[in-house]
Amino acid sequence: MNKKRLMLVVALVLLVAGVVVGTIAWLTDTTDEVKNTFTTSDIDITLTESENLNLKMVPGHVITKDPVVTVEADSEACYLFVKLDKSANFDSFLTYSMADGWTQGNGTDIPSNVFYRTVASSSADQEFAVLKNNEVTVLGTVTKEMMNGLTAETYPTLTITAYASQQYKAAGTEFTAKEAWDNVNP
Repeated sequence: MNKKRLMLVVALVLLVAGVVVGTIAWLTDTTDEVKNTFTTSDIDITLTESENLNLKMVPGHVITKDPVVTVEADSEACYLFVKLDKSANFDSFLTYSMADGWTQGNGTDIPSNVFYRTVASSSADQEFAVLKNNEVTVLGTVTKEMMNGLTAETYPTLTITAYASQQYKAAGTEFTAKEAWDNVNP
């Protein structure tokens, strides 16, 4: 009978404990959800030039040549490069100067026919002229005989290619110009 009594007392204690605990109000709180969305980033560039790419040489005359590199809106901060490849005979017939703001490669880390600049991120397109005053000049020393010796395969050419690489490798740490050039790996 002691067992029955003990069981009855235990059952009553559990019942009373359940009633007491069930009626206690605990202070609690929950925050609203904060959702972090990580979007992509990019660098977008274009290289444009006027329609007329076949240009006649007249000794001593200036030819309008207007290549423009655009870093498009919302691109990340970047190094912008332009590479100018001249045909072997280009310097015998023509000359040009680079537009302001470009730094020429040193020929060791960055080839000497590559020019670069840094461009900050912007919500607007940013345009950069490649050639000073958008022109190429035919040398005054070019003769009729020199021009008569040219064929379609030997006409002087100037080929321009643009590249971009992100400016920062980590928050606050920039790539060097050489590292950025190596990133584009042309």
